[in-house]
Amino acid sequence: MAKVYFAHSGNESGEWDPLANHLGEVADRARRFAAAFDCGDSAHVAGLLHDLGKYGDLFQRRLEGKESGLDHWTAGASVCLESFRQLGIYPALAIQGHHLGLQWWETDELRRLARSEVPEGRRLTEGNPGILVERFRGDGLKLPEAISGPPCDSKSVSAMLDVRMVFSALVDADYLATEQHFQPEAARMREPAAALRPEEAEAALSRHLEKLAVEGGSSPEVRRMRRDLLDACRAAGEAESGLFTLTAPTGTGKTLSTLAFALRHARRHGMRRIVVVLPFLSIIEQTARVYREALAEVAQGEEMERYLLEHHSLALEDIRGEGEGVRLRAMLAENWDLPIVITTSVRLLESLFSNSPAACRKLHRLARSVVIFDEVQTLPVKIVVPTLAALSHLSARYGTSVVFSTATQPAFGHLNGRTREFCSGGWRPREIVPEELGLFVRAQRVRISWPKSGERMSWEELARRFQGLDPALCIVNLKKQAREFFHLLRLRWGSDVFHLSTAMCPRHRAAVLAEVSARLKDKRRCALVATQCVEAGVDLDFPAVFRALGPLDSIAQAAGRCNRNGAMTEGNLSVFIPEDPRYPPGAYKQAAELTAVLLQDSRGLSIDNPADFEKYFRALYDIAKLEHGPLVDAIKTKHFVETWRHYRVIDEDTVNVLVAYELDAYSALADEARAKGLSRDWVRRARPHAVGCFRREVENGHVEPVWVRARAGKQIESGDWFIYLHDQHYDSDAGLSIPEKLDFLEG
Repeated sequence: MAKVYFAHSGNESGEWDPLANHLGEVADRARRFAAAFDCGDSAHVAGLLHDLGKYGDLFQRRLEGKESGLDHWTAGASVCLESFRQLGIYPALAIQGHHLGLQWWETDELRRLARSEVPEGRRLTEGNPGILVERFRGDGLKLPEAISGPPCDSKSVSAMLDVRMVFSALVDADYLATEQHFQPEAARMREPAAALRPEEAEAALSRHLEKLAVEGGSSPEVRRMRRDLLDACRAAGEAESGLFTLTAPTGTGKTLSTLAFALRHARRHGMRRIVVVLPFLSIIEQTARVYREALAEVAQGEEMERYLLEHHSLALEDIRGEGEGVRLRAMLAENWDLPIVITTSVRLLESLFSNSPAACRKLHRLARSVVIFDEVQTLPVKIVVPTLAALSHLSARYGTSVVFSTATQPAFGHLNGRTREFCSGGWRPREIVPEELGLFVRAQRVRISWPKSGERMSWEELARRFQGLDPALCIVNLKKQAREFFHLLRLRWGSDVFHLSTAMCPRHRAAVLAEVSARLKDKRRCALVATQCVEAGVDLDFPAVFRALGPLDSIAQAAGRCNRNGAMTEGNLSVFIPEDPRYPPGAYKQAAELTAVLLQDSRGLSIDNPADFEKYFRALYDIAKLEHGPLVDAIKTKHFVETWRHYRVIDEDTVNVLVAYELDAYSALADEARAKGLSRDWVRRARPHAVGCFRREVENGHVEPVWVRARAGKQIESGDWFIYLHDQHYDSDAGLSIPEKLDFLEG
């Protein structure tokens, strides 16, 4: 009787997983996943060979707990390169990385891989790959004589993305097959997968928009602009797939108009899903709520769980406990196998440049999808060119339509030549909104006053200018400035003034926004002092707004909180320079200083003129070093590990700090962390009560650190989660205020 080789040990039923079954199942799944982008052959071969090393006797002993430190992937990668040469590079790199992560596409590294050289500290499960292949064939498995697929791309970002897509198909197939063996109940929960049903969804959206038009409190002109934008989006949805921009003023209904474009486009081209990408957590839940309300006729209740997914750090939080709904959302977040996903720029973009199996697992789902980026002006300058290259190639090679939506469209077209260094297509999007609609001219419902040259304003003077204004909003550049002005204004406004910044935990910010929104709706006395966290996507409408001088796009976003619904003939936005004009460091400071320089131009600046934004962004990109640095070096050498290390949407070294906004919840979470250590469920429940803080070093070792060293799983110390020990430092109005003399975190 022939020996049976196994891929996995026994599950809860005591059944072991035959290796031939596992390889066949992974190969079939991977082929189906990659068929969407004509790489089915490569993915199928990767699936067949990914665990070839498990045919080694040492690995079979490992399943019995008698061996460790084994490499069961290099042999399959080596056989793949030997069998398929140049066309075997994609699947070979995917095989090599399905546990380690993608490594390095470099000639000498490929030679070492072909020779089955393994990392130091590991052993091959069998030194002779011929023995493994013989056992593979003896199990009834067979490699194709040749594989077809696109040739290796010569441009670095394109080539690396092509590898990641095959890698994604393999990893997702492997995870699902393994889940089927060890967690059959979880595998059953994934079925049935929902379909987008764009025609049905488009009809539901139309009815919802008609209802909003009747019930809304916007002015007739605002309603006409929203209708014109909607019509333009529907018309553009019939266009060929590719790269698009949608440039329209704040308050013209971009959220639902882009959804209308996506549904029409999906129906026209058979797109599989819609992915909405947003820069800030503060606007994700609001956008998801808008989508759910618009598509409620298509999916409700439990069906909505399978139709629309919020994938971000707060989405899985459930104070009442796990439950099947939370578990299902967590599973679907792993591979995005559902029609609509709303996620963050960090999650999507860093996955596109990752080497991690878990991060890349969902990438193959982007093929033949509509991906909508909102507020694209927030994209950090230093990663702009590689990002544009990846999205361009995703569109050209994988049938994905990408939409960049904003009121302040960056001059990315200016970067077409630089982008072509990393992908063949460059960056040449089509604008969805016809110029003849004149939306920016029609949307001028805010009068802006700029500071005179050399003019500075004290907080006391600013507070005096608030007299007689009700309601009013002030946006400043720093949290410290917001606290200072809030407490000063509190002396005049009492409990009618509110504070909003990222010094407040998400639960606190949500409560403040709800109260401010209610006061604005009921026309009750209200003043709000905030940092720039209030600018993007927060649906607030003030007749008067003050904005500290900052980046031009931020000033335009601030204008979007002024006379948003056109209820007044004209709102007032006053830009001022504080007596101490400080800015957050890095790109924000650079952009703010550039705005100040451009303001001195004889013509001045206009937030209603797209040409001024073109000039602003061109200057910003020209002074930035876009072609240099460790990220570009890593990409040009196709080093997946180094690329992942240096590609960061948010590069500050921040940590999560549990704070005492709600004392009962804080105490319960803190006690649980001390007693049991961290868990995935604890992190989900803690995030709404946490504030992001810069990591600080403890000096001289004598200052009491304000953190608890928690465990994460198997006695692993957490470097990302801390518990703030002094509840008196969390202000019920302004959030966390750390005394400057206190170094509260250890590196």
